[in-house]
Amino acid sequence: MTSTTLSAPTRSLLRYLSRGVTALKHRHQAGVTHFVRSYYETGKPATGCQAESARTIDLRSDTVTKPGPLMRRAMSEAEVGDDVFGEDPTVNELQQHAAELFGMESALFCPTGTMSNLIAVMVHCRERGDEMIVGDLSHLHIYEQGGSAQLAGVHSTTVTNLPNGTFDLDQLESKIRHGYPDAHYPRSRLVCVENTHNIQGGRVLPLAFLKELRTLADRYGLMVHMDGARVMNAAAALGVPPSDILQYCDTVSVCLSKGLGAPVGTMLGGPEDFVKRAVRARKALGGGMRQAGILAAAGKLALSDMVGRLQDDHRNTRSFAQALLQCDPPIYQVDLAAVETNILRFRVSAEGVSPAELCERAAAVSEGEEKALGQGVQVLMFPHVGGSVRAVWHLGISEEDTRLAALKMQFVAQQLARERARAH
Repeated sequence: MTSTTLSAPTRSLLRYLSRGVTALKHRHQAGVTHFVRSYYETGKPATGCQAESARTIDLRSDTVTKPGPLMRRAMSEAEVGDDVFGEDPTVNELQQHAAELFGMESALFCPTGTMSNLIAVMVHCRERGDEMIVGDLSHLHIYEQGGSAQLAGVHSTTVTNLPNGTFDLDQLESKIRHGYPDAHYPRSRLVCVENTHNIQGGRVLPLAFLKELRTLADRYGLMVHMDGARVMNAAAALGVPPSDILQYCDTVSVCLSKGLGAPVGTMLGGPEDFVKRAVRARKALGGGMRQAGILAAAGKLALSDMVGRLQDDHRNTRSFAQALLQCDPPIYQVDLAAVETNILRFRVSAEGVSPAELCERAAAVSEGEEKALGQGVQVLMFPHVGGSVRAVWHLGISEEDTRLAALKMQFVAQQLARERARAH
């Protein structure tokens, strides 16, 4: 078999990645520079001329999931009405179910997680110039275009996210403003947390941390919003219902279109008065949808039937992480203690091999691969924070896919070793 590479557009994309992509933030701690990169800019790598025989294992994100036959059927048969009038029965059922699941008074179906988080900020921080406190590596701060400042007029101050996704509560307390209505300062209104923590590798916030945060927030009259895009993963990892986690938060945003498999949608939960105000904010942001029950039907199935299988993703993620550590030569670095849910961050220690190059090799089918593995295997991943590679498991990745992906990474390690041997 002759050597096969990716298509020209994909080669250009990965060259772009290797030049550094977009450094959104630099943070120096203990002499180490962390680069937070914008992996959202990348498109799906083309599969090249080997596509017919190669097996593609897409670990770029759990947002690549697609609705299965049962979900599509539920969508096609959904009873609908005008949701802006509050008359879509399927949307109403989804919102009631979500509220009960979260242990909250009410819930609102929103098109996206970014909109849902922004609505929460707008409702909690009602005056322009109010301030929220967020983690410096939080999705809301890094990847949502500063919408809270652009559209809500809300100022942000940051606390330092620790490796487990938490932050130091003493530092948080030091950031709280005092003396309102002093004309010089914004007014502290809101603290935002993220669970699981995306950039830190799917880390689960400990319940003890959330309890202490709640006590501190109450002391100073602050509200707590959780960007819980993957809070169902956190609940699965802890072995508790989501309401056990969310009891320490005033509001939450829970994504349906990641590991839960719905094509669209996020649930925003909170007190009844909060949700009434959220409806107005959603309308202002263009999120008032009409016969939205077609989408809500997928969300109902996501929250009822798809939650129980999240443990499969967690198990496959850990299995892959363990396989990386067993590769010979040992070029992959993994902190198994940090592998808690469906997101894995690992590093490559092969001399001269960048995360972008490793992703390119994993996504390409090389000479001799079919003979070694039994078929061509393309593993799609992204370069990520601090010189790492990110891989994410979801309902589209089976145990067999995970096994093949591990074999492919072993093949890449051996390929690199052979090239190094020839060079010397």
